[in-house]
Amino acid sequence: MAKILIVDDSPTETFRFREMLLRNGHVVLEATNGADGVAVTLAEKPDLVLMDVVMPGMNGFQATRQITRGADTSQIPVVIVSTKDQETDRVWGRRQGAKDYLTKPVDEAELMQVIGKLLP
Repeated sequence: MAKILIVDDSPTETFRFREMLLRNGHVVLEATNGADGVAVTLAEKPDLVLMDVVMPGMNGFQATRQITRGADTSQIPVVIVSTKDQETDRVWGRRQGAKDYLTKPVDEAELMQVIGKLLP
């Protein structure tokens, strides 16, 4: 069981991810924008972060960069989950420090496989 933070401004997407994660025995934390995602990551030290890209204010790429380059959070894997499906988005996400990049709508089996790969 892992503590996983969902950072997404869509209540519908957050609900879908929460249901998948709870069904698979994980503890869920939530944030609705990039800045809150960074703050929750610092405060709660989740085992993994699922990060949307398109959000108001600080976007997911900026939040991923802050988390993956932060002294207290750099060991926490970030997986970008976005509707943006261009190869340039995937490359840019990895340059910000993301460990993986999934395109919405995310398949539950694929999500669990990625989480299993990134968490010991």
